[in-house]
Amino acid sequence: MDQAANLQDKSASPPAGAAPKSSEGPALSDTKRAPIMRQFELIEAVKAYDPTADEALLNRAYVYAMKMHGSQLRASGDPYFAHPIQVAGILTDYRLDTATIVTALLHDVVEDTSATREDIAEMFGEEVAVLVEGVTKLSRLELQAEHTRQAENLRKFILAISKDVRVLMVKLADRLHNMRTLQYISSPAKRERIARETLDIYAPLARSIGCHRICTELEELCFEHLNPVARDAIGRRLEALRNEQGAAVSIVSGEIAARLEAAGISARVFGREKNAYSIWRKLQRKSIGFSQLSDIYAFRVIVDSETDCYAALGVIHRAWPSVPERFKDYISTPKRNNYRSLHTTVVGPKGMRIEMQIRTETMDRIAEDGVAAHWRYKNSSYGFDPEDQAAGGGRDPLVNLRHLVQVLEHGGDVEELVEHAKLEMYLDQVFVFTPKGRLVSLPRGAMPLDFAYAVHTDVGDTCIGVKINGELKPLRTALQNGDVVEVIRGTKPVVPPDWRSLTVTGRARSAIRRHIRQTEREEFIRLGRASVDQTFERAGKLRKDVQLKPALERFAVASEDDLFELVGRGRISPTQVLDVIFPGLKAAEREAATATRRIEGGKGARLYVRGGGLTPGVSLNFGQCCTPVPGDRIVGILEPDGTGLTVHTIDCAKLAEFEDREDLWRDLQWTPEAERNTVTLSKLTATIRNAPGVLGQACTAIGEAGGNIVNLRMHRRQSDFFDVDFDVEVKDAKHLTHIAAALRANPSIETVDRAKG
Repeated sequence: MDQAANLQDKSASPPAGAAPKSSEGPALSDTKRAPIMRQFELIEAVKAYDPTADEALLNRAYVYAMKMHGSQLRASGDPYFAHPIQVAGILTDYRLDTATIVTALLHDVVEDTSATREDIAEMFGEEVAVLVEGVTKLSRLELQAEHTRQAENLRKFILAISKDVRVLMVKLADRLHNMRTLQYISSPAKRERIARETLDIYAPLARSIGCHRICTELEELCFEHLNPVARDAIGRRLEALRNEQGAAVSIVSGEIAARLEAAGISARVFGREKNAYSIWRKLQRKSIGFSQLSDIYAFRVIVDSETDCYAALGVIHRAWPSVPERFKDYISTPKRNNYRSLHTTVVGPKGMRIEMQIRTETMDRIAEDGVAAHWRYKNSSYGFDPEDQAAGGGRDPLVNLRHLVQVLEHGGDVEELVEHAKLEMYLDQVFVFTPKGRLVSLPRGAMPLDFAYAVHTDVGDTCIGVKINGELKPLRTALQNGDVVEVIRGTKPVVPPDWRSLTVTGRARSAIRRHIRQTEREEFIRLGRASVDQTFERAGKLRKDVQLKPALERFAVASEDDLFELVGRGRISPTQVLDVIFPGLKAAEREAATATRRIEGGKGARLYVRGGGLTPGVSLNFGQCCTPVPGDRIVGILEPDGTGLTVHTIDCAKLAEFEDREDLWRDLQWTPEAERNTVTLSKLTATIRNAPGVLGQACTAIGEAGGNIVNLRMHRRQSDFFDVDFDVEVKDAKHLTHIAAALRANPSIETVDRAKG
C-alpha cells in the first residue's frame, strides 16, 4: 500500500516520454457520461466475489494506469485513464480473476505510453505481462496498408486468445466501452470503420465463447452507427407493437406459468422483445417485411433441473400445437459455444406465434455469460473451473478459436486470413457423426469436404468420395443433422476443380488454397526448369554444366527452385537467366535462344499448358476442332480410349459430348512461357465474294496483320460466293482477333469465323 500511495502522489504529472493523446472530436456535452469507478469501489467489487483477491496488486495497477496515462484525453474530453478503469469495471460484472482485472487496467499502457513489457513483468508479474502483451495491438508495426495492419493485429490476437481466453475477455470489454463512447469520434468514416470491424470480428468472437450479453450489446451499438435509419424505423414499429400487444405478453407469460404450475413444475416465465439488430438480420435473411415477421417476442422458461426442461416441453406441446421443424434440442447436443437450451415454437393463446426457450438457471447463466460463467471460488482459490464447464455442457468453447489458429497455419495473404476467419465465426450449426460416433459440428450448408477437413487436414486433402449414412453420395451433398459421414480417401492429395462450390468453412478453404499454392509452386518450378533448359540448349549450352549462383544473387532468391518458380510464373524470362550466366554470349547464339517457337502437341506441350490433369505419362494434344491459342480459356478432356489429354477451348462444340462425364474434365491454364515468343496454329473460315483478286486481298490482309498462312482450302464454291479455310500461325487470341477484324474490313468478305468444333 505504501508503494501505491507513493505512485498516487506522482500521478498528477504526465509520464516522461509519453505523448498525450489528442481529442478525435468535440465532446458532446449533452450525453450523459458514466462516472469513473473509484479505486476503493473497484477493490470492493472484486472482493465481493473473490475474497482471495490481491488488494495490493489491484491498488498498484489502478495507480500505475492513472500515472502512466497522465494528462492524455479521450475523444470525449474525459481523462484517458477513465477508459481502462471502466473496462476493468465491465469485467467485474463477469466476476473475472484478479490477473484479468489488472490486465484490464494496464491493457493500453504498453501501446500508448512509455511503459514496456519488461516494466509490467517486473511490477505485476509474468502472468499479467503475458496477458497485456496479448491484448496490445501491433500499432508500432510499420505496414503500408491499413487493412494489412488490421489483419496482422487479428492474426496476433487470435494466436493470443487461443492460449488464454482471458485475453479475449479483456479485448471484448475494451471494445464494448469504445463502442459505448463511439459517438464522440467526429469522423463518420472512422466511426463506420470501427463499427464494421466490431460487427465482423468482435461480436462473432463474443458469440463463439458464449458471451451473449456482450455480443448483443456490441451488435446493437454497431447497428446504431452503421444503419441508424433502419434502427429508428424498427424502433418505431416496436413501440407501436408495444402499445398494441404489451398487455398480451404478460397474459401469455401468466398462462404458460399457470399450465406449468398445474403440472407440478416450478418455473419462472417471462417474455422479452427481440433486439432491433436481430429483427433486422431476420428481415434481411428471409427477404420479408416487418408485418410478415411473426416472432417479435420470445418467451423464456427457467426451471430447476434438466429433467424439468423436457417435462415443461411436454406440457407446452400438449397445451398448444407446435410449429413443424421449429424444435431444436441444444441440451443433448450443445452448440460449439456450450449453449444449452430447448427451443420450440407453438401457436399459443389468441393465435400468437410464440418462440420459446426452456432451460435451467445454470444453462441461462452460461447462455448469457459463456466462458465467463465458469470463473468461481473453489478450494480456497478463485479462477476458471474446468470441472464446472464440463458439468455445464461438456464442450470446450475454445475449440472454435483453435480452428481459427489452424486457418492461420495454412498461410496465405492477409485478405484470405480475414475472409476465412469470418467464415469460421459466422456459424449456424449442423451436427454430424463419424463412423465411430465422434460428434462434429459444422456450419449449416456444410458439405463432405468441410467435414473431411474438420476431422483432419490430411483427410481433407486425400478425400475423393463420401458415404453418407452408408450410401455413396456426391461431394456437393449438403449435410443434415444426425448424418453419419464416412470419407473415402485416395492415395495422394487432390484438389477438386470446383472446390469453391464444394466448401463453405474457412478451415476447408484455407487448407485447399494452401494445397493449391504448394501444387502450383511445384508445377511452376517444373515449368521454369524446362524453360531454362530449353533456352540454354538453343544457345548451345547445358544448364547442368554451369553454376546458377550468379543468377541467384542477381535476382535475390535463396535457391534454384525459387529461381525456377519465378521463371515459371513469368516474372523472370529464361533469356535473362542466360544473360546473367553468359554475359558475353554471341549475337547469333542469343538470337537462337530467343527464336520464335511453335506450340504443338506432344512432349514439348507441357511447357505451355499446366493443370491438375497433367500427370506423368499422359500425352497432350491440342484439339483440331477448335485450335486453342494462348489467351483462350481452355479445358482438358481425358480421351476415353486412353490416347491422352486433348486441350479444347471452353466454347468448343465438341465438349457437349462429355457433359455427363465430369471425371474426364481437367482444368487447364496457359503458362507464361506460352505467351513468350511463340506461335500457334489456328483456323479461320471466311465467306468471300467470287470476284477476281478478292482471295489475294484476303491473304494480303492476313499478312499485313502479322499472320502466317500455313494452308488454305476452298470449298462450297458457287457463282456468287465461296468459303475458304485459312490455317494461320498467330501469337495469341488477341492477335487472331486482329486478323479476323482486318478481314471483316474488306467489303468483299461477307463473314469471318473462327473454327469452334
